[in-house]
Amino acid sequence: MQNQRNFYAGQWDGEICHRITLSKTRPLIIAGPCMLESLELGLEVGLFLKKLCAKYQLPYVFKSSYDKANRTSATSKRGPGLEKGLQWLEKIKNELDVPVLTDVHSVEQALEAGKIVDILQIPAFLCKQRELLVAAAQTGKVVQVKKGQWAAPEEMIEIANFLNSCDNPKTILVERGSCFGYNNLVVDFRNLVEMAKEGHAVIFDATHAVQLPGAGNGCSSGLREMALPLAKAAIAVGVDGIFMEVHKNPKEALSDADTQLSMPMAEKLIEDIAKML
Repeated sequence: MQNQRNFYAGQWDGEICHRITLSKTRPLIIAGPCMLESLELGLEVGLFLKKLCAKYQLPYVFKSSYDKANRTSATSKRGPGLEKGLQWLEKIKNELDVPVLTDVHSVEQALEAGKIVDILQIPAFLCKQRELLVAAAQTGKVVQVKKGQWAAPEEMIEIANFLNSCDNPKTILVERGSCFGYNNLVVDFRNLVEMAKEGHAVIFDATHAVQLPGAGNGCSSGLREMALPLAKAAIAVGVDGIFMEVHKNPKEALSDADTQLSMPMAEKLIEDIAKML
């Protein structure tokens, strides 16, 4: 691919899989439903996003979670679980012919998910769990680490350095907002610059960055309409990709109902990003 980047002192060429490589001019789009509520939902949203990204010549990775292990309410749904969830992700990967990303929360999950997915994501609340980081690194897959809402960018660089010490330089760091008192997040765009200083790939999470954690009735709330301007700001600063959660009917979503984008909103966001390139 033209304009290919080299990351972490040239130790990683930015290849996600044999057909997707991070580049300077075509930011990666990582998108899909927050929770893998059903195989049908994943296939429908994934196909829509694949076609949309192809239209604007942007590389695409499907994302969804088989287990939402971090929930506010005791009664919140968690997802299909590891076994069924990985089966669905593998089917989506093969039927749509796209790379896939999912979260892992334990050593055992990392080892199993690493057999199927292309990117293992470490959730923000687990970004410093060494055993989990080691297990993810040892799969040889790309490891994407969400920045803890309390963490400084310098701390994330140390996490990336630790993953490299595990012989896996294929690391992506994700900005997803910082705590601003209770039930609120703000985005410090300096973090995007700081985390990239040593050559690491940096992604901006446009939908989790607009969360209002715990501000709903037993759940998190959010400012969905702010995702588009923040994503455009991140592109202007300079990032390697945009992460966002997309649902065909966000108001009925089983998780992050106030922040997931509708399919028309996702189309508008991707269209506007493409115009900036």
